[in-house]
Amino acid sequence: MENNMFLEFLASLQRLFVSYIPAAVLGSFIGYFISMNSMIYQLLRRIFQIPHSIPPIALLPITLIVFRESEAAAIVVIFFGTLWTIIINTAIGMQHFHRQNKNFRVAIFHIFHALKVGIWVAWFTVIATEMLTGPKGLGFLLWDSYKTGNIDSVIEAILYIGIIGFLLDQLLDFTAHILSQMVSDGKKPS
Repeated sequence: MENNMFLEFLASLQRLFVSYIPAAVLGSFIGYFISMNSMIYQLLRRIFQIPHSIPPIALLPITLIVFRESEAAAIVVIFFGTLWTIIINTAIGMQHFHRQNKNFRVAIFHIFHALKVGIWVAWFTVIATEMLTGPKGLGFLLWDSYKTGNIDSVIEAILYIGIIGFLLDQLLDFTAHILSQMVSDGKKPS
C-alpha cells in the first residue's frame, strides 16, 4: 500500500506542477502588466472576474469533450482555474505596490500571496479532477478507497493531501520570507 500511495502522490504532484507553474508565470506577468495602468486595471480586473467566478471543476466536462483524454483535460482545468486567480491577485497586489512608493517588500508579499492563493486553487482542483476522472493520483485513491469501504486508506489519503497542501503553502511562505530579507530599504543584504 505504501508504494501505491507514493506513486499516487507523485502523480498528483506531477499534475499540479505541470499546470501550476505555467499558470503562475503567465498569471504573474499578465497581472503585473494590468496593474501598470489604473484604467486598464479597472477594466480588465472586472472582465477577468467573469472566468474567475466559474469554479474550475465546472470546466471539466468541456475540456473532456475538447481533449477526449482525462489527463490533458485535468491539466487544462487546473491551469485555467489557477491562471485567473493569480492574474487578479497579482494585479490587485501590484496596485498596492504602485501606491506605496514601489516598496519591493510589498511587491514580494503581494506576489507570493497571489501564488499561495493560486496553489490552493490548483491543489484543490487537482484532487477534485482526480476524484472525477482517475485513474491515478491521491484524489483517485481517496475516492476509490471510499467506494471500496477502506476507511484506513481514506484517512491516510486525506492526511497526505493535507500535509502536501500545508508543505506547499509553507514553501511559498519560506521563499517569500527569504526574498523579502534579501530586499531591504536601501541597505545591502548582510
